[in-house]
Amino acid sequence: MRAIGNLIWFVFGGVVMGLAWWLAGVIACLTIVGIPWAKSCFVMGRLAFFPFGKEIIARDDLTLREDIGTGPLGFLGNVIWFLFAGLWLAIGHLISAVLCCLTIIGIPFGMQHVKMAVMALAPVGKTVISKETAQAVRVDNARNRRYSMR
Repeated sequence: MRAIGNLIWFVFGGVVMGLAWWLAGVIACLTIVGIPWAKSCFVMGRLAFFPFGKEIIARDDLTLREDIGTGPLGFLGNVIWFLFAGLWLAIGHLISAVLCCLTIIGIPFGMQHVKMAVMALAPVGKTVISKETAQAVRVDNARNRRYSMR
């Protein structure tokens, strides 16, 4: 089912959305100052191509260590992103989600737009992984926290 959803998504807009996000990433790289946001654009573009079966997770939850995008500079980057692009992209994805959810067939696609809207708000310090890996990371992190509390 995941493969069919991704194929339909890709053909009916995913390829355009993904390429648009990658183009934004290339433009951000050309400005030099935009490189931190460019990485997020490339991650978002990869999600835009094939969103079904993927989940968004904070990189520090995945790696169990802080990096430049998950610390204070990442927070600052997300604030700047939110003000200049994130809010508007999220609104666009939410409008698309509402339109998709007007039909029963479009509900799964609407849910993917909601997922992308959440990432569009603050993408710095986040990454996209498979749902299975995300579940394993959550279980492992919960187990590690439980042992550290003893």
